[in-house]
Amino acid sequence: MKLSIIVIGDEILIGQVTDTNSGFISRRLGPMGWETRRVLTIGDDADEICAAIRQCMADSDLVITTGGLGPTKDDITKSVMLGIFGGEMRRGEDVVVNIRNVFAIRGLKMNPLTEGQAMVPSSCRVIQNRLGTAPIMWFERDGKVLIAMPGVPFETEGMMTRAVESEISRHFTPDVKVAHRVLMVAGVTESALAQRLEDFENSLPAGLHLAYLPTPGLIRLRLDGISAGNCDIDEVLDSCYSRLCREVGDNVMFDGDATPAEIALHYARRRGLKIATAESCTGGNIAHRITEIAGCSDVYVGGVVSYANDVKVNLLGVNLADIENHGAVSREVVLAMAEGVARITGADCSVATSGVAGPGGGSDEKPVGTVWTAVHTPAGTEAFLRHYPGNRQRVIDRASTEALLELAKALKG
Repeated sequence: MKLSIIVIGDEILIGQVTDTNSGFISRRLGPMGWETRRVLTIGDDADEICAAIRQCMADSDLVITTGGLGPTKDDITKSVMLGIFGGEMRRGEDVVVNIRNVFAIRGLKMNPLTEGQAMVPSSCRVIQNRLGTAPIMWFERDGKVLIAMPGVPFETEGMMTRAVESEISRHFTPDVKVAHRVLMVAGVTESALAQRLEDFENSLPAGLHLAYLPTPGLIRLRLDGISAGNCDIDEVLDSCYSRLCREVGDNVMFDGDATPAEIALHYARRRGLKIATAESCTGGNIAHRITEIAGCSDVYVGGVVSYANDVKVNLLGVNLADIENHGAVSREVVLAMAEGVARITGADCSVATSGVAGPGGGSDEKPVGTVWTAVHTPAGTEAFLRHYPGNRQRVIDRASTEALLELAKALKG
């Protein structure tokens, strides 16, 4: 089954807002048998929106639009839909009730402009947007469906999982079955891994495909299986996935799809250990990644952002002489930071970072991108030096990722 996604909004085209909706929709509907045929990004122009909808509906079973449903004059998607699918604008009383409920929950006062969003084409079926004021509209023509969704990612993602997916499943009968298995791999380059797995890939049965999805420090291997009819794709996929795990060997980091923080929490939880963090150049980013994960409190006890040397010395117990002799960005300092935060929090293991994130502050000896990281576990404390290219945010992100992966490796081993 073919899916097309149309992302509407001038703010997307000029780069003020980054589109995340199309990727989310594809990821959610792919396992249901939907093949994303295209993603179009267009501005708030009636002719452009109309042309995009007609193009997509000509060769796709399902078209999903996001954006252009707000209360302001530049939000014209609704009127374009009326022109394509016909009917007339009617006030949806159930939409009015939903908008008032949303405003009441948020403690906001209704205004005529917002209440005007209850005007919807009579040619659509409304799916109430419980997370916002723009109603989701379902149109049908010639056996095909168009769903107009809001552009706010929180609303699109929430309503896709809460209501829209189930509506799509009820309406369409998949003609194929799609399944996936994911393996997280570390400690090997993408090219070296591809070379190692060449024979494995060549021997895959029809309908199976191996995708390499690399991120800094980690490679996500996704084994995709597509079947039609009564073929048990899961059985075939499981057999090939087991062989893939054997081929990857010691470089297997995690069985399944997970972030570095989730992997580190998994191995700490499995061993009944507590984690703490001490961060200088990463500025709390490691702690942020951990605490984004629901349920992390059974493993993560807390952290210290010891940006100033006084905090390193007075709170974490770093020896001032080590800072004076070796500098704050040094093996000696980062080892003491890791052990210090474990001591003051009572954690069993920890990670610590100290480096030069840039754009200034570098030297010939310690250029921008220099980062020392330490990992402390019941087995001891180790430190390693890395040089990360790129701007300040990239250095912080890379250092955070590798710190979590090094902790996960230590706990896994």
